[in-house]
Amino acid sequence: MDLVPALEEPLKKVLGPATAKVMAEHLGLHTVGDLLHHYPRRYEERGQLTHLADLPMDEHVTVVAQVADARLHSFASAKAPGGRGQRLEVTITDGSGRLQLVFFGKGVHKPHKELLPGTRAMFAGKVSVFNRRLQLAHPAYELLRGDSEETVENWAGALIPIYPATAKLESWKIGKALQTVLPSAQEAADPLPASLREARGLLPLPEALLKIHRPHTKADIEQARARLKWDEAFVLQVALARRRHADAQLPAVARRPAPDGLLAAFDRRLPFTLTEGQQKVCEEIFSDLATEHPMHRLLQGEVGSGKTLVALRAMLAVVDAGGQAAMLAPTEVLAQQHHRSITEMMGELAEGGMLGGAENATKVVLLTGSMGAAARRQALLDLATGEAGIVIGTHALIEDKVQFHDLGLVVVDEQHRFGVEQRDALRGKGKQPPHLLVMTATPIPRTVAMTVFGDLETSVLDQLPAGRSPIASHVVPAADKPHFLARAWERVREEVAGGHQAYVVCPRIGDEADDPKAKKSPEDEAEKRPPLAVTDVAAQLAEGPLSGLRVEVLHGRMPPEDKDAVMRRFAAGETDVLVATTVIEVGVNVPNATVMVIMDADRFGVSQLHQLRGRVGRGSAPGLCLLVTEMPETSAARQRLNAVASTLDGFELSRIDLEQRREGDVLGQAQSGTRSSLRMLAVIEDEEIIAEARQEAARIVAADPDLERLPALRTALEALLDEEREQYLEKG
Repeated sequence: MDLVPALEEPLKKVLGPATAKVMAEHLGLHTVGDLLHHYPRRYEERGQLTHLADLPMDEHVTVVAQVADARLHSFASAKAPGGRGQRLEVTITDGSGRLQLVFFGKGVHKPHKELLPGTRAMFAGKVSVFNRRLQLAHPAYELLRGDSEETVENWAGALIPIYPATAKLESWKIGKALQTVLPSAQEAADPLPASLREARGLLPLPEALLKIHRPHTKADIEQARARLKWDEAFVLQVALARRRHADAQLPAVARRPAPDGLLAAFDRRLPFTLTEGQQKVCEEIFSDLATEHPMHRLLQGEVGSGKTLVALRAMLAVVDAGGQAAMLAPTEVLAQQHHRSITEMMGELAEGGMLGGAENATKVVLLTGSMGAAARRQALLDLATGEAGIVIGTHALIEDKVQFHDLGLVVVDEQHRFGVEQRDALRGKGKQPPHLLVMTATPIPRTVAMTVFGDLETSVLDQLPAGRSPIASHVVPAADKPHFLARAWERVREEVAGGHQAYVVCPRIGDEADDPKAKKSPEDEAEKRPPLAVTDVAAQLAEGPLSGLRVEVLHGRMPPEDKDAVMRRFAAGETDVLVATTVIEVGVNVPNATVMVIMDADRFGVSQLHQLRGRVGRGSAPGLCLLVTEMPETSAARQRLNAVASTLDGFELSRIDLEQRREGDVLGQAQSGTRSSLRMLAVIEDEEIIAEARQEAARIVAADPDLERLPALRTALEALLDEEREQYLEKG
């Protein structure tokens, strides 16, 4: 009978079914190895107190503090025996701030006896606001007696680990469970090759696990972190390097444009010359297309840097070479927008097979889920016969019924919205694997590109084409200075009077207000005010400050044909003000729109605000973006808005965004749960480690693609890919 390796032992065998059930349900921990890799979030020093002033609203926190005073109050209560209820209010302090704890009913007796002034303890609970003061209601607590044997055994050394915890499982309970499984760390198989570990002076894995959970000094923590960060970076980079290696082995048809074909005819039509950046990126792409292995390239570009033009030239080059090109867009609005702008740019070159079409023209077809049956049948026929050289569509392109004559290039727009299976399903429609170009307008710091898009080569467009106007951005503090908001609506009226148009963006549609499950942010709870909704704001503006202007609404729940009709009217200048959700965030191009007002701007992420702002200033007139907020000047949310207002550099903003949010949010939805593989690695701070790990991984995979000489690394890799279902490689 095979013995289960120590780290694969189920927690229920070691900790008992009840604790194991809570760990599985709330923290996603199932085995001894999972628990050993559940690292402390931070450490408290015995004798040192935490900062109570910085506690986040509505989050589950663990603090170490001292009781300043405790008072028992009685109050009339129909529910309590004798008609009197009891409430215990305990004030704890850290020397810089105070926090109130409150216990009710039968729950007051034990804390009343134990939480005496001067007592030090760890407290855990959810931060809420009562009478404008922060409090923890019914927190769990663990006394720190300092000299009792139990405490010394559980908290060896002066550093107390504080674990990511939940209401059902406090940090100290996780600490006690770790005490039980820690001896198994000695049996952890080390994924890092010994030569790499020694060259970089990294601890062996068993020692790193012991030191991260039971450090005696701060140096122990630093050494353990340095080692565990390398593990995460390296195993992930090996996974990506193996994917790149496998892709490089695939055959593909080399696609070289005809010397005087469709691409040359298109270039002659262009009323402007390409920027240096566009020329350089096009050369990189054409050089990839000319090889007999599939291109895998990520094209990053600021909003309005001309990515669509670069992608279109690549598609035309492939059509010239006898192939077909497909562009995959995440929404119908964006697919229709791309179809419209591409056929406009191509003119008669997009009218292949039609009267008036140019001699070497091709057909450009649109394929979306909401098309009528006849139009859809015709589009499918044009693709199967090769009549259509270019198709633009949504995920409808991936369906089985869609057959290509000879698919040579797949362009994926806004990659983070598609999984690798969708991408592969489309790539599988070629006779041989087609070339792949992935585009994103979300600026991605280099490290994130290496981490999330590590299987792709990267090209960056960082110049704006000539003629693009600057965008001025200002924060409008609606609560402190209501006259600023009134002025914002005047500015909108002025722009419309000058023949321009405006966007007003809101965080919500409006009909989810009655939904008890609708997610509310901590700010909502604190303010008791839901986020502003498109339908309400549009009605208020049309009757109030923007009365007399033509105001329309656009949001994601409208039927596709209605959305398209609204966008067409706005693009044609028949609407003055479009009140919308973030459905306009990507790809919507109306050069005549010069002003954008973003309501409740603090409820959007930094990168999202930058994306939205890029919808104005797309013509020759300058753009204006007004960020409306009710958050106080000192809040983190206001600092975030000030950062957006102060720079138009998307790469700088994406760094700020990443520093302010959990990596999971940026790396894509799949990474934002508690099971993210990045437990220790911080993508911005650890740029150097990621870059070095990528080099090492490429070297090791080139020498030993199947990792036959490194069984422990292969095991770690299988665990990562199995556990994450290749989430990293799916890009959310």
